[in-house]
Amino acid sequence: MKHRRSLLMLALFALLMPVTAFAEDTPNLAGQVRALSNHLDWLWTCIAAFLVFFMQAGFALVEAGFTRAKNVVNILMKNVMDFSLGSILFWAIGFGLMFGPTNGFFGWGEFFVNPSAEAYSEDPNWMYSFLIFQTVFAATAATIVSGAMAERTQFRSYLIYTVGITAFIYPVAGSWAWGGLWHGGGWLEGLGFVDFAGSTVVHSVGGWAALAGAIVLGPRRGKYNTDGSMNALVGHSMPMAALGVFILWLGWFGFNPGSTTSMDGGNFARIAFVTNLSAAAGALVSMAISWMKFGKPDISMTLNGALAGLVGITAGCYTMSPVGALLVGAIAGGLVFFSVLFFDKIRIDDPVGAVSVHGVCGAWGTLACAIPAVCLPGEAGSFSTQIIGVAAYFAFTFVAAFILFKVIDAVFGLRVSAEEEEDGLDITEHGIIGYNDFQLHTGGGFHA
Repeated sequence: MKHRRSLLMLALFALLMPVTAFAEDTPNLAGQVRALSNHLDWLWTCIAAFLVFFMQAGFALVEAGFTRAKNVVNILMKNVMDFSLGSILFWAIGFGLMFGPTNGFFGWGEFFVNPSAEAYSEDPNWMYSFLIFQTVFAATAATIVSGAMAERTQFRSYLIYTVGITAFIYPVAGSWAWGGLWHGGGWLEGLGFVDFAGSTVVHSVGGWAALAGAIVLGPRRGKYNTDGSMNALVGHSMPMAALGVFILWLGWFGFNPGSTTSMDGGNFARIAFVTNLSAAAGALVSMAISWMKFGKPDISMTLNGALAGLVGITAGCYTMSPVGALLVGAIAGGLVFFSVLFFDKIRIDDPVGAVSVHGVCGAWGTLACAIPAVCLPGEAGSFSTQIIGVAAYFAFTFVAAFILFKVIDAVFGLRVSAEEEEDGLDITEHGIIGYNDFQLHTGGGFHA
């Protein structure tokens, strides 16, 4: 018994030593609590950033699964480069445009960020946590586009696009709604625009850029017939796509709750709960509609329905009730289904449904923030302001991305040749296939 008591006292002493040292360095209990609270905020923001980073794996798997086996390496390479290029460019240029001293339309200065307390009136450690969190958001906006442009885009030209969106398009657009941390707010922020975690600021920006890219590129060879009918170019791995969606679902628990960038009195738990409800409702509704429309429940529509629910709730996750989240997710699940069919009808080829999931459902989720019935009491925004914001983001992003893709196409060429597309981008662009011991056959696919 004495031996156990001695071990217990030794363990207690070891636990209390850091606390005692901390107390000696901090003049009062209030200071200790404040410092501990700050450290927890930084920890939570970093954990959330790590979860959002893991969404890159989710995007890679979803896009690879929804495309054909001969283009798997290419889609994976684009996802790796989105994050690698995006991380450096956002640190060097994008962060300054988004969060630097602003005229209401974009920030300026503070490029190649050096998180010093003097520059930002914040602890440098907090700034590092905020910087990594914003970096993974920028990479998310960039990587949305890769799926819509899959299977026919030159790799070097895609890299140039990545520079454009992470260094300019996303940061400038983001400053309108989120730029007011230190140096005054963006013009939409001043109007009271509501987009807590980025249904429009992140997802619609990626979705509208994807729309511009798909239009400039044109559809994949063999996708549409001269009589207006469509051929299904089926993705090669639904297990891979499903795993990607589950990874994205997990990552969204960093994306939405992490946008508090603090423990925020525990509000992050409520945000996580409503985020999950919306995703579940989106998946169920999209599955049900596909079942009624096609006679069988469709896996690709169901997976995109879950993502639609996640995108839809992102703007209002802080202000919406659980019932509101269900309604927003359910409507997003229906919207994504009919949006995918619509874009196919007008012959805009989007292999993974990125425009519908991120552009259309991002706009819906942002508008829903102005509907009192789905929001917590007193939290609904102005409908006119939400419309202005959605329209402004569409106009700026689509036009800027369209011009960017047109310039890239004119100078470097955007699309691979017909022969390269037929053979697959893995071999023609990267010199390697995604599945060793598989052979290319004349139909452009692989078999064992």
